[in-house]
Amino acid sequence: MSVSTLLDPAALGQLRLTNRLAVAPMTRVSATADGLATTRMADYYGDFAAGGFGLVITEGVYTDRAYAQGYLFQPGLADDIQGEAWRPVVERVHASGGRIVAQLMHAGAISQGNRHRPISKGPSAVQPRGVQMSIYRGEGLYRLPAELSLAELDEVVGGFASSAVRAKEAGFDGVEIHGANGYLLDQFLTDYTNQRTDGYGGSLERRLRICVETILAVRQAVGSDFTIGYRVSLGKVNDFTHKWGGGEVEAAAIFQTLSAAPLDYLHTTEFEAWQSAFGEGPSLAALARHHGTVPVIANGSLHSPVQAVGMIARGEADLVSLGRGALTHANWPHRLRDGQVLEAFDRALLSPVADLANADRLRGVPHGVA
Repeated sequence: MSVSTLLDPAALGQLRLTNRLAVAPMTRVSATADGLATTRMADYYGDFAAGGFGLVITEGVYTDRAYAQGYLFQPGLADDIQGEAWRPVVERVHASGGRIVAQLMHAGAISQGNRHRPISKGPSAVQPRGVQMSIYRGEGLYRLPAELSLAELDEVVGGFASSAVRAKEAGFDGVEIHGANGYLLDQFLTDYTNQRTDGYGGSLERRLRICVETILAVRQAVGSDFTIGYRVSLGKVNDFTHKWGGGEVEAAAIFQTLSAAPLDYLHTTEFEAWQSAFGEGPSLAALARHHGTVPVIANGSLHSPVQAVGMIARGEADLVSLGRGALTHANWPHRLRDGQVLEAFDRALLSPVADLANADRLRGVPHGVA
């Protein structure tokens, strides 16, 4: 299969895309202190569309003014002012022929910067593994979270739904629910972070309950003609080696349940997307595609065209999303089309802080921040 396959049209639900290449969600902590998207962010996302990516998925956007925010200077969709601030970003992407999806995120227990609340809350009062990420202005151990009450869980679900409505009103082409990487919905799915004894803890079905309720609430809020995706991973930002205890059997149940909720696509992410999910056997993306009923976007070190094409050729994914490749070349699809060199990723783009100002300093780009 030729690399030109990556440039073939694709669809996610009713959303039609010019190619199979998406920009992966990447935390850039470059909004204003009160969570407003900026003109610099419009440049950043617009450049990906101008560079040929058919789909742009935003960084994780916090969904309520309680416990959702994970990082200082993270953008939000928690109120109408934040929603309106995204409109110029969406317009820039659309003007270049791209489509854009807002990733909706609740950080839960691993929040390391929240201007709305002084404490974090998660499924259970369990100390998160690992340490806070310095590239997102964190330091030291995560705080011990408090347990979310049932009333607060209703507010969490409502926050996802209302944020999705604001995304639709701002012109986004869809939303992606962040159920991966150790954030709140993934915390409910994970047995060691979810020690609840009520209807949201214990069995896999109960641990998936909040995930399904969130999907259903978002679908009801935005209607059947708006694309909804869901991101899934094994590893977490604070636990790179985590695996589901039930292996492929558990994976089958998870992907069957999520895709029936209903969704328009699944987005799997692992460090190397093509590797076996459980030491041997299929990749996580392949399991999602086999056991789910919706298209799959695969993410994880797919900036090599050969690896990216391989995922599609083997039937493991319908689209691929790029993180490091997109950061290196906002015009990665055009470079692929024209046979230009694809350079290696420079980690200095994300250090000491993974924001747009740091990347601009490194590249000598004269962008403003307003």
